[in-house]
Amino acid sequence: MNILDNFRLDGRVAVVTGASSGLGVEFATALADAGADLVLGARRLDRLADTRAAVEERGRCAVAVATDVTRPEDCEALVDAAIREFGSLDILVNNAGVGTAVPATRETPDQFRAVVDLNLHGCYWMAQSAARVMTPGSTIINISSVLGMTTMGPPQAAYPSSKAGLIGLTRDLAQQWTGRKGIRVNALAPGYFASEMTDQFDRDYVQNIVVPRTLTGRLGNGDELASALVFLASTASSYITGVTLPVDGGILTT
Repeated sequence: MNILDNFRLDGRVAVVTGASSGLGVEFATALADAGADLVLGARRLDRLADTRAAVEERGRCAVAVATDVTRPEDCEALVDAAIREFGSLDILVNNAGVGTAVPATRETPDQFRAVVDLNLHGCYWMAQSAARVMTPGSTIINISSVLGMTTMGPPQAAYPSSKAGLIGLTRDLAQQWTGRKGIRVNALAPGYFASEMTDQFDRDYVQNIVVPRTLTGRLGNGDELASALVFLASTASSYITGVTLPVDGGILTT
């Protein structure tokens, strides 16, 4: 077999949350390019229509489901849609998330809880729902952040707390499920990529803080992160579980 065949996802079904914009779209289309059919979840159902069309343009099938991952019943419904439409669920990409920047002395309990509820709890509810139907050989990929491992200036207590928690969750779920269920669980830790979230950053912050901390001297391109995602989703990474893979242009080395 050609080594490149290990990166193919033909016949596999992937769920991507937060698939209505930004990196979620990059992930969905990359998985489609590799051969997977898609189940797309996000709160903005109207925006999912564009992602669905992009998947179908690549010759793959896709369904879109309005999903708020902070609601366990929505997570169950998204998984049910995968089983109903395609008969299986092989790949879960836990991408839905939100970022905030609020000084710690002014951040309200509700503001902090909202970030953790979406970024950490939502990933757990999705993983629970998916693992109940996944078969051996399936994989879960949690989208963490380098901010779960380092700081970059802005006051963001809630966001890095949630992303660091997701790294811990990844390790534990891998320990529980890889040997017993045959489900691999890994995480990606992106650095700074051009996206809807990073569009909110002040240009001076990007040029004076982010770029100097990045060995490559630039923000990442979405396809560079999506390529790492396809690797973790495919049998090319079949001996990898419980790890967090930074894709950060070298931020964590500085």
